[in-house]
Amino acid sequence: MANGGYTGKVLHLNLTNKTSSIIDTEPYEEYGGGLGMGSAIIWDMMDDMTIDGFDPKNVIGIMPSPLSGTAVPGGGGSRTEVMGIGVMAYPIGWFTRSSFGGRFAGQLKYAGWDGVIIEGKADAPVWVNIVNDQVTFEDASSLWGQGVFETEEDIWRQVNGSLGEWQSVGNTYSTQRPAVVCIGQAGENLSRLGVLMHDLCAAGQGGFGGIFGSKNLKAISVIGTGSVSVADPQALMEGRLWWNQNFQYNVDDPVLESPIPNFPYYGFVTNSPACGNFTMVNPTERARPQACQACGLACRRRYEGGYGNESTCVESIWYSGNTTRKTGQVIDLAQEYGLNTWDIMNHSYLYSLYGMGVMGAGKAIDTDLPFERYGQPEFAEALVRDIATRTGVGDDLAEGWARASVKWGRYQEDTDSGLLAFPNWGYAQHYDPRLEVEWSYGSIMGDRDINEHCFNWGNHWMPTITGMAGVEPLVSAEELVTRTSKKTLPYTDDPYMWDYSEGPTGIYSDHRAKEIAWHRYYTRFWKQSIGYCDWVWPYYINTNNPDMDSASPEAEPKFFNAVTGKNWSFVDGIEAGRKVWNLHNAIWTLQGRHRDMVVHSGYVYTKPTDAPYFLTVYEDGAWKYDTCMDRVLNKTKFEEWKTKFYDFVGWDTSSGWPTRATLEGLGQGDVADALQAAGKLGS
Repeated sequence: MANGGYTGKVLHLNLTNKTSSIIDTEPYEEYGGGLGMGSAIIWDMMDDMTIDGFDPKNVIGIMPSPLSGTAVPGGGGSRTEVMGIGVMAYPIGWFTRSSFGGRFAGQLKYAGWDGVIIEGKADAPVWVNIVNDQVTFEDASSLWGQGVFETEEDIWRQVNGSLGEWQSVGNTYSTQRPAVVCIGQAGENLSRLGVLMHDLCAAGQGGFGGIFGSKNLKAISVIGTGSVSVADPQALMEGRLWWNQNFQYNVDDPVLESPIPNFPYYGFVTNSPACGNFTMVNPTERARPQACQACGLACRRRYEGGYGNESTCVESIWYSGNTTRKTGQVIDLAQEYGLNTWDIMNHSYLYSLYGMGVMGAGKAIDTDLPFERYGQPEFAEALVRDIATRTGVGDDLAEGWARASVKWGRYQEDTDSGLLAFPNWGYAQHYDPRLEVEWSYGSIMGDRDINEHCFNWGNHWMPTITGMAGVEPLVSAEELVTRTSKKTLPYTDDPYMWDYSEGPTGIYSDHRAKEIAWHRYYTRFWKQSIGYCDWVWPYYINTNNPDMDSASPEAEPKFFNAVTGKNWSFVDGIEAGRKVWNLHNAIWTLQGRHRDMVVHSGYVYTKPTDAPYFLTVYEDGAWKYDTCMDRVLNKTKFEEWKTKFYDFVGWDTSSGWPTRATLEGLGQGDVADALQAAGKLGS
């Protein structure tokens, strides 16, 4: 085992027997931690990958990274990965992932654990109490039926007694609250939209809240009084100072005086206070920043009025986006019930059905939802309550918008027209699938909406915001793609990887296949296994210094090696990500994946986009920013592109299945054997 970053043990919980045991970490260190390590453990534990996600045999991982609990910027505790067979995707609940921020990852490491693996189902509601190396299964009958906030506070009191006071924790004392991840009523009622909540951070996608509910698991609480071993503390601190001096926003001497109108590009990518503006509860109310452990970005807020605290991005605008205290209360209600706000944000679909005379009291889809109050808090309150408690039409919607529309006999029609804008695997549209194709291609080749912003800040938000504001972008299109291409080791010096045109080097080209593969490998390892925050990394353009030099790809291995004592290069991490990506495709293949299924919803191919987003395109021998308006994806060309992608990643081009040569080249001969035994090994 390396001499830093790892505790050497993963906690294995058997809910059926209410027993705990230890899994040795060392055999899985080749996967880094987080998603990779958890997936590899689950692969070894599960005999049948074709079961439903609600099956008690489904094994779930809750996994931090070796950087968790350290001082690594944007990676020292901010993410905990969750993985297992999901229940949210349609038509098959793919093996999937989600993550949440906050304090849980750090507390788990301080308690002496590299992760938690959960199997089985308790015969009655339980919560798991982890205090250092002491693990107990507690009666959760008094917590069942409670919302997220109340559950967390009850557990805090049970573990700590009087909050904020010195309390005995093991053989020492602490004023820390335990880190609690729990479910609300949505998860208890097995909603596929149920999320895992921790300190108002949510593992939103995948339906893991409903899976916890199916296992009668209300919560996991952890508090630790230990520390994380760092192999080279001096290198870690020198790296942190290097980061602060060269890349961090300098409030006393900022390079750019005003971030607006460039705020998404300037704020999110460069770690400036502008990022805190991306929380839209009530920006006029006094607030202070709130950050995940070890993060200098502080993208959340705590408000003087107490409503909407720590909600940012989509959860702060899921309903109306009105910056009022009442909206903050509606936001909190969705969080309290433990619902996925990204899915329920598509309530406009229901209102469209109401306007068509299809949905409403006595209509084909009978419901007493108060559509006459649509746009007001009363409608939102009724909607989240009914979904979380499976009341009325909420029983259908608790299955997710895709499955509900299938039940209503509308799915094909509404996804063909775009009335239901769910382009991939039953997940709602995030960024336009006809334009920002690393989002849609990455999602359809994977298991869920990727929600990986990587190139989104520069190639989408920066030119879009500046273009709409009528000002010059911070960097030209040519400079942006040139700088970016030099950072994407080992596939460097290919700017056409970011050509969003429909020309020969554009979205249907070999260049794009290479870019999608790189993106899958990078995120599978450096983000989801090592825990670098999606809103910070990769860091490839930096406006905090005059030459705009940025930290990637030097920073990722610099911090990883300082903590773990390993000697990995950036490319070593990309190769580890390729290994995780191949393991996942093997699982999806066992679950029933075939290239014939890898098709976007109908509207992506037939309904022209009308969104005025700017992207980098190469036309007439020059780079420029263009809106690519009125575009649809060409289905024939996309099918041809799929063949290019499968060929590039080393999968069978006729089926999309992994091949023995590729898997054995990655040291995954056992995975190839399992696929061959199932008759699903590519040739």
